[in-house]
Amino acid sequence: MTLTRACLLLTFAFGVVGCAAPPPPKDQSNVCEIFREHPSWFKDAVEMEEEWGTPIQIAMAFVKQESSFRHDARPPRKMVLGFIPWGRVSSAYGYAQAQDPAWSDFQKATRHGGSRTDFGDALMFIGWYTHETNRQLGISKWDPYNQYLAYHEGRGGYSRGTYRNKPSLLKVARRVDQQAKDYGWQLKHCRAELEKQGSWWPF
Repeated sequence: MTLTRACLLLTFAFGVVGCAAPPPPKDQSNVCEIFREHPSWFKDAVEMEEEWGTPIQIAMAFVKQESSFRHDARPPRKMVLGFIPWGRVSSAYGYAQAQDPAWSDFQKATRHGGSRTDFGDALMFIGWYTHETNRQLGISKWDPYNQYLAYHEGRGGYSRGTYRNKPSLLKVARRVDQQAKDYGWQLKHCRAELEKQGSWWPF
């Protein structure tokens, strides 16, 4: 259940005018604290994992790297003459920094509407993308390092090895890999607690 659908139900039931996007988590280094601060995100993450088979810790590490959990994150603007902002480096947007073509492919393939600024929708996008990368390139869904390289470069770019001459990107991929491992270890110690606390959630 996405935040958007939850807002609609709350609006219908309680007359709530609208739902603002939640702020980024205070402690982004600990996935247990992230889910304790935003319980509905855990529900979204479980639904993504069940739908696509991508481990929660890997999708969450992607979001941390891509947007630092900011719903309206965008890439920097291009600069003309070194100081005049002009356009964006890419069309990446939202929690998952999904670009327009990839988001359109996701919507067509899954018949899913959604929004890149909705956490649940963004996680579903990551789940779908990593699932397709596994299907097309054979990269394990449990391999955050190579999955992230394919996510950043696109599957075609990954196949061509465009990442090999990008040391800064390889460094980022190693950071994502370690973050996913840290999140995975943390989640083992709090998942039962989160599932128990979330059992009352009406959506």
